[in-house]
Amino acid sequence: MIFHPTELISDKISAVLPFVKGVQLHLTRGIRWDSDHIPILAEELIAIMQEIVRADAFQKVFIGLDYFDASMNRVGAWVLGARTIQKALLIALLEPTKLIRKYEEDKNYFVRLAMLENLKFMPFADVWNFYCETQDVAGDDKYIDEVLDYEKEVLRKR
Repeated sequence: MIFHPTELISDKISAVLPFVKGVQLHLTRGIRWDSDHIPILAEELIAIMQEIVRADAFQKVFIGLDYFDASMNRVGAWVLGARTIQKALLIALLEPTKLIRKYEEDKNYFVRLAMLENLKFMPFADVWNFYCETQDVAGDDKYIDEVLDYEKEVLRKR
């Protein structure tokens, strides 16, 4: 694919899906040196997940992650990166995609845009914390301490 310097990956996903067998994404934080690639919850990452969900492309889009950061605990980097991707996907999955699509088809662009703006204040963190609780996984208020304890009890003894 060819990109203009101001184009974003999220703008291209739905455009290429009809023409390819699949799309392989390597999601990382684009830093200009060889470190600190851990994904963070940024607008473009959320937009990528929204495009995948909106296109119902789970069978055609394959996501790989990068956790390398020589300056920090690699277990912490892995946990942070994985949780970030899950959160971006959760935000996209919580969108009322069918309803937004209906307003688009009805050419009711005001309501579509207003809904998209309202979604920016959606309390996805409550859903995330409930998910963590039901999966018996540390929530955002506890996982950092668990990673630090693991570093102290296991990694420093290696």
